[in-house]
Amino acid sequence: MSMPKKVRIVEVGPRDGLQNEATPISADTKIELIHKLSEAGHCYIESGSFVNPKWVPQMAGSEAVFEGIQKKTGVEYAALTPNMKGYERALASGADEVAIFAAASEAFSQKNTNCSIAESMERFAPIIEAAKRDGLKVRGYVSCVVGCPYEGDIDPEKVAEIAEKLIEAGCYEVSLGDTIGVGTPASVKTMLNAVLKKIPAEKLAVHLHDTYGQALANIYASLELGIAVVDSSVAGLGGCPYAKGASGNVASEDVVYMLNGLGIDTGVNLDKLIQAGDFICKAIDRDNGSKTAKALLAKCEG
Repeated sequence: MSMPKKVRIVEVGPRDGLQNEATPISADTKIELIHKLSEAGHCYIESGSFVNPKWVPQMAGSEAVFEGIQKKTGVEYAALTPNMKGYERALASGADEVAIFAAASEAFSQKNTNCSIAESMERFAPIIEAAKRDGLKVRGYVSCVVGCPYEGDIDPEKVAEIAEKLIEAGCYEVSLGDTIGVGTPASVKTMLNAVLKKIPAEKLAVHLHDTYGQALANIYASLELGIAVVDSSVAGLGGCPYAKGASGNVASEDVVYMLNGLGIDTGVNLDKLIQAGDFICKAIDRDNGSKTAKALLAKCEG
């Protein structure tokens, strides 16, 4: 299969990227980041999460974030919603789209959501039904598609089974997450080939962490199989709070730089994206995790 000519970048920085930061981040800072990301050309921004703030304190102000966004035409502002209460909060706050999440590992599902995979699917049914009624699209996530911090290697057929159930339930797209970043091009392709037997490439996305420095290689391998949607986080912010040592979302700047080099259109302006990453890193006083951003910012300073 030939590589896609266009790739949609799903920007998860404002949610997945910031959710683990220990220092509270104001709604105004998050809103400013979202505005900068939309100005850079992102058409999909995961802007917050309506989870219990007891578990993810950083997302406690998601209502204020969604209500403060000056929405740009053509941009989807999405929210993660683990249950009906979260869905109702997202709907009331003006989210354009919601996302639900399952896991391909029973142990991870229990640790992450305090329920089995089957129980998590049951929880999603009313959310999907309500979203249909309210005219909102639902995106699905599957965690631990290659490896799990508790179970080790994951059977690709299990991933395919969970992804198919999410599509059948009503998700328009399923994002396949290498939550702890242990995948290599070979293991990612093996997993994807299993899923592609059940779901067409146009309904799939990849969410590949860079824990072992393999994310860009794994994204390239995914592109070779026709995947045209890639999740990434500005400045490489974030990771998984339930997977020890698994920090390291792939940086949006690095993904865009690679895709630009391949002649694949993303609609994202790399210079403006780097400015957005530089803004949030300075605002939260942390190093920029994007190699591309570091190189180009140093070049400008030089």
